[in-house]
Formats: sequence, structure tokens, C-alpha cells
Amino acid sequence: MRYNFWSKKLFFAAIILYGTLLLAGKTEANSSDNQAPEWVISEWINSNGLTLAGLRGKVVVIDFFQLWCPGCNKFSGPLMDKWNSKFSDRKDIQLVGIHTVFEGHSQQTPKRLRQYVKEKNITYPVGVDDHVSSQRSPETMILYHTHGTPEMAIIDKKGKIRFQHFGSFNPDVVEKLINTLLNEE
Repeated sequence: MRYNFWSKKLFFAAIILYGTLLLAGKTEANSSDNQAPEWVISEWINSNGLTLAGLRGKVVVIDFFQLWCPGCNKFSGPLMDKWNSKFSDRKDIQLVGIHTVFEGHSQQTPKRLRQYVKEKNITYPVGVDDHVSSQRSPETMILYHTHGTPEMAIIDKKGKIRFQHFGSFNPDVVEKLINTLLNEE
């Protein structure tokens, strides 16, 4: 009887773990091979400019955010700060913020973004997503098919999107995914 009780608990724990791992690997990219598109950035802060192609061989964590996004300020921003500290000694990972303004363009300017980066003491590269005035959404946001902010994408060392998610998620599960990707060749 006791053996049966623990067997059931272990079985259900395994199912939950499997489902969680599947969710962590979920991607919303519309590409059949999930190859990450090159971003289109009009200006960089904390960098002279980065290209995704130039980061091949590194795990890339992208935080798509806006200045006035509550989820960005309460969830993804603090998480990026945590990961920036945690992985600071690693040369095989690059964190990148991409400011994707799809509303409030007159308030969320590059000048205001530079102030924000300084106020929040953000040290990783932050790019201003290029915006064509005839489009509602900026270029990189369109290329990545993002649903809004915050949205996070994780790209493996070969340039494939391995995780993309809009909104909050379980950071521990995603951090395990990052560690798994760091251990891949």
C-alpha cells in the first residue's frame, strides 16, 4: 500500500516536470526551423553595436520591453538584472534589451531610454528597435512576431530560438534551460 502511494506521487511529479520542461522550450516563432532573425536597431546604449550573427557561439537572452510597461518593470527588468549578475563571469552568454515602442512614441524616446538605463543602472546592451513611421510596430518586434511587452526570447549558440514567451513565466525553469543551452556545443 505504501509503495503504491509513493509510486503515484512520483508518477505525477514526473508528469508535472515533463510538462514544465515542454513549456520552457515553447517557442512562438513562425519559422519552421526557428532560426532567429537579425534585429533592426537604430541606436545602441552600452554598446557600439551588436549583431546576432556576431554573437553566434553564445546563448543570447533578449528582453523586449517598453519604459512604461508594468510587467517589464516588475518582472523582466529585475530578472535581467539578476541574470546579468549571475552570468557575469561567463563569456558564452549575452543579455540584450530591445526597446520595442509600439505606443506612446512621444513619451518613450531614445533620450528618455538613455535616462532610464542610467537610473536603473542597466549595464548590458540595450537597442532601440527601429521604427518606420508608417507601421504601428517596430521592425524587430515584427520580425520576432512578438505579442507585446514584456516578451523574452532565448537563442542558442547556433542562432535558433529555443524559447520565446510573452508575459511572465517561471524564471527557475527558464534559467535551467539557459544553463542547458550553455552546456551545449
